Amino acid sequence: CIRDRFSGGVLNTCYNAVDRHVEAGRGNDPALIFDSAMTGAKRTLTFAQLQDETARLAGALAALGVGKGDRVIIYMPMIPEAVIAMLACARLGAVHSVVFGGFAPQELATRIDDAEPKAIVSASCGIEGVRVIEYKPLLDQAIALSSHKPTSCIIRQRESCECDLTEGRDVSWQDAVAAAKPHGCVPVMATDPLYILY
Repeated sequence: CIRDRFSGGVLNTCYNAVDRHVEAGRGNDPALIFDSAMTGAKRTLTFAQLQDETARLAGALAALGVGKGDRVIIYMPMIPEAVIAMLACARLGAVHSVVFGGFAPQELATRIDDAEPKAIVSASCGIEGVRVIEYKPLLDQAIALSSHKPTSCIIRQRESCECDLTEGRDVSWQDAVAAAKPHGCVPVMATDPLYILY
């Protein structure tokens, strides 16, 4: 039986997606190519760069108390940082749930109450065509509506629209990552959950 052969097996999805490629000598190869139809921005991250950014965000989340088995909601636009956030959660053994950026506060509040995240990773805004959608007011309303209150929020400030941070709860992605110690991959059981998808 295959199940018996791998009884007690552990792994880490971030390691499989990123770190092993760096170890295999592919650190300078492109890992993530971002080409935004909305802003015209283009960015390529190598495996080594993706590993560094992911390890630093994982360190920032760990510094806020996020660990193995904790839940994290990712409420972001489709930018490279959304992928980095997913990988950082996987790196820690935390369970992430992606909620479409710009979702109405009530819908986000429902997911906050169900997932009971320790932290939320978000951005100051999203861009749809020529329209800038401020995420922070939507996030604040959702947290006010929800019974469960996350301990902290990491907010990626974007040039298109910077937002005010809620004292005692919010930290800037840029500041948190700059101060963070890179975090290694945490082994988890092969049967442990990676994400929650609503």
